[in-house]
Amino acid sequence: MKFTLSWLKDHLDTDEPLEKLADKLTMIGLEVEGIEDRASRLAPFVIARVISAEQHPNADRLRVCMVDTGDGAPVQVVCGAPNARAGLTSVFSPPGSYIPGKDITLSVGTIRGVESRGMLCSAAELELSNDHDGIIELPDDAPVGAPYAQWAGFGDPVIEINLTPNRADATGVHGIARDLAAADMGTFKDPTIKAVQGQFPCPVTVNVEDETLCPGFALRLVRGVNNGPSPDWLQRRLTAIGLRPINTLVDITNFMTYDRGRPLHVFDAAKVKGNLTVRRARDGEQLLALDGKTYTLDSTTCVIADDNGVESLAGIMGGEASGCDETTTDVLIESALWNEINVAQTGRRLGINSDARYRFERGVDPAFMVPGLELATELVMELCGGTPSEIVVTGKTHGDDRIIDFPLNEVKRLSGIEVPLVEARRILSHLGFTVAGSGPVVKIAVPTWRADVTGKADIVEEIVRIVGVDRVPLTPFPRGDDPRKAVLTPLQLRTRRARRALAARGLTEAVTWSFISNAQATLFGGGKPELTLANPIAADLSDMRPSLLPGLIAAAQANIDRGLGDVALFEVGQVFRGDRPQDQFVAASCVRTGLASSRGPGRHWSGSAPVDAFDAKADALAALAGAGAPVQAIQVTPLSEAKNAPGWLHPGRAGALQIGPHNMLGFFGELHPRALKALNADAPMVAFEIILDRLPETKARPTRAKPALDLSPFHPVSRDFAFIVDRTVKAQDIVRAAQGADRKLIAHVTVFDVYEGKGIDDDKKSVAIAVTLQPRDKTLTDQEIEAVAARIVADVTKKTGGTLRG
Repeated sequence: MKFTLSWLKDHLDTDEPLEKLADKLTMIGLEVEGIEDRASRLAPFVIARVISAEQHPNADRLRVCMVDTGDGAPVQVVCGAPNARAGLTSVFSPPGSYIPGKDITLSVGTIRGVESRGMLCSAAELELSNDHDGIIELPDDAPVGAPYAQWAGFGDPVIEINLTPNRADATGVHGIARDLAAADMGTFKDPTIKAVQGQFPCPVTVNVEDETLCPGFALRLVRGVNNGPSPDWLQRRLTAIGLRPINTLVDITNFMTYDRGRPLHVFDAAKVKGNLTVRRARDGEQLLALDGKTYTLDSTTCVIADDNGVESLAGIMGGEASGCDETTTDVLIESALWNEINVAQTGRRLGINSDARYRFERGVDPAFMVPGLELATELVMELCGGTPSEIVVTGKTHGDDRIIDFPLNEVKRLSGIEVPLVEARRILSHLGFTVAGSGPVVKIAVPTWRADVTGKADIVEEIVRIVGVDRVPLTPFPRGDDPRKAVLTPLQLRTRRARRALAARGLTEAVTWSFISNAQATLFGGGKPELTLANPIAADLSDMRPSLLPGLIAAAQANIDRGLGDVALFEVGQVFRGDRPQDQFVAASCVRTGLASSRGPGRHWSGSAPVDAFDAKADALAALAGAGAPVQAIQVTPLSEAKNAPGWLHPGRAGALQIGPHNMLGFFGELHPRALKALNADAPMVAFEIILDRLPETKARPTRAKPALDLSPFHPVSRDFAFIVDRTVKAQDIVRAAQGADRKLIAHVTVFDVYEGKGIDDDKKSVAIAVTLQPRDKTLTDQEIEAVAARIVADVTKKTGGTLRG
């Protein structure tokens, strides 16, 4: 909602500065989003006259102009505008001024060898319009040397406020002024609207077929109008808030919409055939609206029609066929009440956002239907002349009476503020409420323009926002003596930590549909009848997802199709294996493809490598560690040895993650080509999926608090070992055997190489590990390091049957 300061002062007698008014608007619930003061922004620009315009000696399209700026000697300006000529009055920008349309600060320059000491500006360069075809042309009588902004009337700041949906009364400047007056910012101007005496019966009648769509309708004909351009004051007011002046009759309706929050519509009476009917549209009917678009209607749309057909979308937008233009001499002015829900639904369905819809879907003042028509008639006669008819009224002309029994102690009870009855009565009466009684309970009559006030709490809100929400005392909640309980559940904590762990590995989080096709659900272990939607939003979104991977694979393929071949995505969300609560889990999943490896070159010099199953394994372990799983207890087994192994993984390039023989946490590895083909994925991909619900609960033990960052003051020592073992020996067994050699000193054990081939027996393989020793008490001597190394070799040899590779 936009309005100018002078417009506000038409309804509010005030001397308060703009900044104080803006602060008060925000405090009473009408939040100020911005104030545009074009006068200060355009202060350096002055009116100037071109004395001469000669051809530039070195450029065909440039002219060298001598410009009288009203400040002494003429100024030389090089100008490229086609309309630059001697005698033209325009706008001059001196060096040092900021040009908003170009986002530059002007300086003295040399253009093709000729000095230019300023600039003649176009409307686009001053951000007044999109016209950049030439410099601004002003009337010959414009005073040379005068500030352009002051002469053009830009000294009127534009205020923009953000309205909450319940404040329909503040969609007009009149309602905003009422609130400010109640907050002691001035005196509210609310003159009585006088009825305009009709000179003849209105020849057009109105028939409302469904009063639930149109509770009230008022119509009047004005004959003999002269519809030309609207006066300057009206054009400036509409232009300031971003509306384009059209003609006087249309501009009056736009003015009423913003001035009083009362949308109206005007029909050219000569273009209306017969009487008007408010009805439901017939399926397939069309309307060419005033925005130049043709809309196809159905029976849910409320319209105003005549014998020609549909002439207007009720409460939203008129039709072009019956619109008013400069040839209009007889005008029908309509003021009506429309069903708020129907207006909102029609506007949303047709994709129309108009000022009328904005107000009608929030609800307009029913009691102002006829006075609004009277006020518009007065403006039409003042600006266009004409003779008015009597008013034709159908339906209600007032709202329902609402009386609220209000206990005076309710303000104190709900807000903590003590407001005396005298002060509460003053505030409410300024807002249009009527207060009767003086006892502990008073009766309050709600004004017709406040449809949002329905109960005692609403009355308290009205009083508190005017008194000031800053007066509400700070009252802490009683904490009691019990210790504070955790805000997040263990599963919520795991979910957050898993997200952070995966994001820290360079993966991008995705949020995909919770629904997939039945074929995809079946492929990933779902497809059960109880997980099929009764009313899916699309045929390929028919089942609840049993896995996050179909959505991630589709997202990865979409990136590949757009030329982004190296993709790493993850998602943490719900999956559904059945219709019981215990069959719904929170899963963490990841997909990598292309060269989006998590390992990088590492200890090797091979550069980026294609992703493989070990990337998925590392991602899964990182997610489990981040979520708080006991990593040392996690067992990695081949997919062939896992129970209920999924068919969407490659059987020879995948594995399972479990704790003990019965707690299967999830799976990782390369996706099966068959699964990729079924999901229309072209590139090889690796993935993992783990179920966070299956992580064991962390046991709460009374332990001494450890510092968040526990670093040793001594340098770590790294040693490499290579063992020759049977091919059936798992690398994990070697890692665990090495870790067990000295759990206090050994900080990390990682596998960095597996070799099979020349120099190794066919039934053997070489597994190389890197062991990091981290002393805590002192620097290790060579003898201590060799002793730990010997224990590592002994333990690995004993537990795996391997030998140290020479």
